[in-house]
Amino acid sequence: MKLNQVTLPATDVPTSVSFYRNMGFELIVDSPHYARFKSTLGDATFSVHAVSSTARPSETVVYFECESLDEQVAALEAKGLQFTQRPRDERWLWREARLLDPTGNVICLYSAGENRLNPPWRVKA
Repeated sequence: MKLNQVTLPATDVPTSVSFYRNMGFELIVDSPHYARFKSTLGDATFSVHAVSSTARPSETVVYFECESLDEQVAALEAKGLQFTQRPRDERWLWREARLLDPTGNVICLYSAGENRLNPPWRVKA
């Protein structure tokens, strides 16, 4: 199986569309209650769908891998996006930066290199 689609709640779909387009994602489906985007690399997609409210802050984190994380963060900050966590090296050997989308969904931009699929603690087959 190949994971390809994640759908996030959006309390304001047009504002979410603007946010994700500003991040560089290609809008491929647009309606008042739903929008789908194509990743900037590869063919994976994700979407947002209209909700009237969220019960509490999301505990789900959506990860987008970046080859040049620090440069990507700087480019997005230059567009006015604000990060809740600046790029930093994590103990699990990934470099991560985080921001919130307009609904409060946690978005993590990261760079992991070889450690994404082959961390030193990977389970042996």
